Amino acid sequence: MHDAVRKVEADANRSADTHLHVFPLPAPVGDAGIDLYLKDESVHPTGSLKHRLARSLVLYGLCNGWIREGTTLTEASSGSTAVSEAYFARLLGLPFVAVMPRSTSTEKIELIELQGGTCHLVDDPSAVYDEARRIAEDTGGHYLDQFTYAERATDWRGNNNIAESIFHQLSQERHPVPEWVVVGAGTGGTSATIGRYVRYQRHATRVCVVDPENSAFLPAWSGAEPDCTREGGSRIEGIGRPRVEPSFVPTIVDAMVGVPDAASIAAARWCSAVTGRKVGGSTGTALWGALQLVAGMRDEGRAGSVVTLLCDGGERYANTYYDDAWLAARGIDIAPYTAALEEFSRSGDLVTP
Repeated sequence: MHDAVRKVEADANRSADTHLHVFPLPAPVGDAGIDLYLKDESVHPTGSLKHRLARSLVLYGLCNGWIREGTTLTEASSGSTAVSEAYFARLLGLPFVAVMPRSTSTEKIELIELQGGTCHLVDDPSAVYDEARRIAEDTGGHYLDQFTYAERATDWRGNNNIAESIFHQLSQERHPVPEWVVVGAGTGGTSATIGRYVRYQRHATRVCVVDPENSAFLPAWSGAEPDCTREGGSRIEGIGRPRVEPSFVPTIVDAMVGVPDAASIAAARWCSAVTGRKVGGSTGTALWGALQLVAGMRDEGRAGSVVTLLCDGGERYANTYYDDAWLAARGIDIAPYTAALEEFSRSGDLVTP
C-alpha cells in the first residue's frame, strides 16, 4: 500500500500544477477594473479536470484499505472520469472496468481503452451504478463511486487542491481574492471543495454553479423541485445529472445559473477562437455563466476578478459540439448566442437571446 500511495503522489509531483490564464476581455470591461481567469485543467496527463478527482478517489480507496494488490476498480462513467481512473489503475497495475451506456461514443471508449481500461456496456443508462457495484462485488474489487465520494475524497483544507492552487496563483494579481469562482457540477465535488475552502480561509469569494439543460441540480437547489429527476441526462458532457448526486453540497453554493445548451456550445467555440485553445462544452457552460457575472459587475460599477475552469480540450468533441451537422440533427441553433458573444467582444455588453 505504501508504494502505491508513493506512485500516485509521484504522478502529482511530475505533472506539477495547471496554468491560470488571463482571459482577454474587451476594453470597456478591463478598464472597469475587472479580470477574468481560466484555470486550464486540460493540461493534466489525462487531459481534464477529472484527473484530480481520479487521483483523490484512488488515494481515498488506498488509505481506507479498500484498494489492495490485485483489486479490480470499477466506475459508472462514460467520460473523462473513467479515462483518468483507468490511467491510475494502470499506474498501479490494477484492472479497471468502466460501466457505461451502450450509446457511448467510440471516441470515449477508445480513450478509456488506450489507458488500459475495459468498457462494460449496458442498455439502460440508469443501470450503470448498480452494474458497477455488482462487478466490484463479483470480483472482490472496489467501486470508486465518484458520485458519492467526490466531495469527501479531496482534502478541501489544502494539500494542493484546486482551490488552494487558484488562490496561490492569484496572489500577485490586482484582485487576489476573486469575487466569484464559477464551476459546473457533475459529481459536485469541485464546487464542494472550493466552497469549503473559501469558508475555511475566511475569503469573501462566492461560488457560482452553472447547470446545463435537463439537469436536476438547479431545480433542486432553487427549491422548485427538491426531489428533481430528469430523463436522459445532459447533452453537455461532464456536467449536469439526471438526479442530485450525493456529492453535491447545496449549502456551499451561493448562486446557480441555468445555461442553454446552445449557449454552452457557442461559448466553447468562441472561447476557442479567442484564446487559441480548443475547449469542451462544459468550459463553454462555465464561461457563459462567468461572462454574465462579469457583465453584471461592470453594470454595477464593481471591480474585481472572476475565475472559471477550462475543464478539458475540445478535440474530444470534434464529432459533436464542433460538428454543424450534429447540432442541426438535434435542433441546436447557436447563432443567437454567437452573435451575443461577438457583441460582448465589441462593447462588453452580454445580452441573453
